[in-house]
Amino acid sequence: MKRDIQLVVLLLSVIGCSLASLTLWKVMASRERALAEVDIHGLNLTQALSTYSEGIVRQSSMILLGLVERLETEGSGPRQIERLTQLVSRQQPLMPQLSGITVYDRDGRWLMSSNRPIPAGANSSDRAYFIHHRDDPSREPFIGLPIRSRANQEWVITISRRFDDATGQFAGVVAVTLGVENFLRLFGQIDLGHDGAIGLSYTDGSLLVRYPFREQDMGRNFSSSPIYAKYLIDKSVGTASFTSSLDGVERLYAFRKSDQLPLVTTVALGKREALAAWQLEAQLSALVVSGLLLLTGSIGWLLIGAMRRRSLAEGELRVTQQQLLDSNQQLERLAMHDALTGLANRRCFNETLAQELGRARRSGRPLALLMIDIDHFKRYNDSHGHLAGDACLQQVAQRLAACTRRPPDLLARYGGEELAAILPDTDCAGAARVAQAMLDCLALEPLAHADSPFEQVTVSIGVASAQGCDLENNEALLARADQALYVAKDAGRNRLHIG
Repeated sequence: MKRDIQLVVLLLSVIGCSLASLTLWKVMASRERALAEVDIHGLNLTQALSTYSEGIVRQSSMILLGLVERLETEGSGPRQIERLTQLVSRQQPLMPQLSGITVYDRDGRWLMSSNRPIPAGANSSDRAYFIHHRDDPSREPFIGLPIRSRANQEWVITISRRFDDATGQFAGVVAVTLGVENFLRLFGQIDLGHDGAIGLSYTDGSLLVRYPFREQDMGRNFSSSPIYAKYLIDKSVGTASFTSSLDGVERLYAFRKSDQLPLVTTVALGKREALAAWQLEAQLSALVVSGLLLLTGSIGWLLIGAMRRRSLAEGELRVTQQQLLDSNQQLERLAMHDALTGLANRRCFNETLAQELGRARRSGRPLALLMIDIDHFKRYNDSHGHLAGDACLQQVAQRLAACTRRPPDLLARYGGEELAAILPDTDCAGAARVAQAMLDCLALEPLAHADSPFEQVTVSIGVASAQGCDLENNEALLARADQALYVAKDAGRNRLHIG
């Protein structure tokens, strides 16, 4: 039973561990899928935003290229500036991202401003983009860091080109200003959650635009951040996960470096928000599995309890069965033995005699019978009382039983003070020797009997024996032994007679 309970516990443990392991594997695989989907979504957004940013820069560059060609061809006099102003006023609505277009002469003075009248004495010779074009003869457009516009004080990004005079010398700068707010308007239409962020920066880590907007981040350099320090060294596109140095939020980053421009687009999603759906699914899975484990454990506990109760019931049943067997054996012993002397009783004697008679007939072996009677036993009872008579009967039975040593021999109380002995495989001579041994045993240690002529307890024995083939029935053998007993009594008692 203990082994059965151990097997049940082992089975329940295997089921519980397997279910928990399978659920854990499923939950972790689901987490990996969720993170992979976030990475793919982020890379798709970087592709779209990078394309959008490159398109704006290319459109701005094309506008600048047209304006530079006119300035270099027609000059930058008042009449030419007037025509440029009219041309820009027609083109600017086609590109709503534009905040304004400004033309500067070689000294940084404003020649034209598309979004407001030129302030008196306005000069931008100190701007980084102006200094770049003044000192660098390159004809390529230059993307400047975010600055506050002196025209309307909004944060803008400049895309500029230089133009030269007829001799090829630096003549000034044409700059397109792109409002940061315009970028943020588009970026804000993308659902990135509460902790999401979008960034556009130079490849050297200088930030151009970030959503959500934080003024303290404008122009900040992130070259020491993990994306620039670890990933952009040998990759142009990829994903990463780390904690932002700006606000301490752990995010999942997707980044993409532009192929044509020195720009990097970054999309970041809050890791906690990105895994919110997975966490809900994991919690539901854990709840369901916990319920199943609890149900399985409860069923197992009930099963083990039932097995233990059954084991106890079986144990009690075995005890009861053994007690019943013991009782039956006791009853059988009581039914087949005399309570006073401990010898076989009359019933046992009759059954044994019938069995031995049948065996002797089949085998042809002899069978002997002794009928024994205690001499003058009534006088003993009358003189000493029935209790002393019972004790005398017990002592006589013990001494006579010691003379029947073979296992098949049987000494029984036939009735009252009369005893009988069955001696299988014994002829008359052998039976007479046993009877004589009984007489000698009583004589060797005599039991006093004052009312007997012998002054001691004696017995008379009738001996009968027959060959198996001569045996007809037990009554005949009994009759012969009983007749021999009467002859022994008539002859004076304390003797044996062979019938």
